[in-house]
Amino acid sequence: MNFVEIFKVALEAILSNKVRSGLTMLGVIIGVLAVILLVSIGEGAQVYITKELTGMGTNLLIITPGKTSTSGGFHPPSAGTVRKLTYDDSQALKRRAWLLSDAVPLVFGTGRIKHQNMGRDTMIIGTAPEFQSIRHLFVDSGSFVTQGDVDSKAKIVVLGTKVKEELFGQENALGRAVTLSDARYRVVGVMQKRGTSLGMDLDDIVFIPVTSGQELFDTDGLFEIIASTPRAEDVDRAISQIKEVLIKRHAHKEDFTIQTQGAMLQTMNTILNVLTAVLGGIAGISLLVGGIGIMNIMLVSVRERTREIGIRKAIGARNSDIMAQFMIEAVTLSGVGGIIGIVLGVGIALLIPMFVTVLPTSVSLWSIVMAFTFSMAVGVFFGVYPAHKASLQDPISALRYE
Repeated sequence: MNFVEIFKVALEAILSNKVRSGLTMLGVIIGVLAVILLVSIGEGAQVYITKELTGMGTNLLIITPGKTSTSGGFHPPSAGTVRKLTYDDSQALKRRAWLLSDAVPLVFGTGRIKHQNMGRDTMIIGTAPEFQSIRHLFVDSGSFVTQGDVDSKAKIVVLGTKVKEELFGQENALGRAVTLSDARYRVVGVMQKRGTSLGMDLDDIVFIPVTSGQELFDTDGLFEIIASTPRAEDVDRAISQIKEVLIKRHAHKEDFTIQTQGAMLQTMNTILNVLTAVLGGIAGISLLVGGIGIMNIMLVSVRERTREIGIRKAIGARNSDIMAQFMIEAVTLSGVGGIIGIVLGVGIALLIPMFVTVLPTSVSLWSIVMAFTFSMAVGVFFGVYPAHKASLQDPISALRYE
């Protein structure tokens, strides 16, 4: 028998038991579908986080007070150790760290903002004019915090669109007075609508001068300084400049931590890669279960067709022909199931963002190839034993089988 004849015989055997063949393929279909779906969700989350982090700005450096890494044994605390970042530190970085394009001081917290009988709790960020360009957040109407506002500790506020709509509705908010944590502020601007990013509603924030923020939160330090470089290749040298400037200002103590946007992105990608691999592995277990189902049905098929095997051998079929026939049946079941699973998996993955906008998906070619290859491998692996058992049937005993 040639390959075409063997394939026809195998296909006829599958089609003669459509319901059983369909149920056998169901395990493979579900397995492939699960692999593609879970991997696409994991990769979609990775693409989403990368997009959101890069949307915050480019080549960012975040400087926070306190050293998070330690080395050596126990050391008693040193007297006079500086543990704060100050507004003057940010100004020194702007003057002396020439590789930085910006260095923006930040204080932030929550407070209640009120206008007449309307009020709500919101995030308050004290910052400087450069915040707009470094974080890619811009005003829609009015103006942002100016350097003059910072120098004079002006009681002015820029509203996020959600805060503006809840306090003023469709009215013009510019020039109006609001109460922010019991202090009176004047509205000078309204931000552009940006929506949610990494779980934070960027429209539910108000901005005030950093010096006013220090008074509001009763602190003379900064919560962090955000800096940036014009080029990605300048980041490492910029870190060295930042350390040089701040260590001199902080009594020769490195009591601050510098985090880079690239390092944060790499950490998140590592976590998501592991999560995606785990999800894919869990889904792969269902493929193995589907393979066991194929082997079970093929063993049943060998027993049911014992007499047929005897007749084929009696008229000249070789052991290799019989084995090839049953192997083709097993691989066809897993292959067709894999194709159906791929179609369903890709289709559902593309539909998910249309109905669940917070759950991004990204279907990659490698996940499709991996799922299909694995499904074919399952068919081969779990089809070998039944096919081998069928090929070893004694023709005389097989012809006597009832």
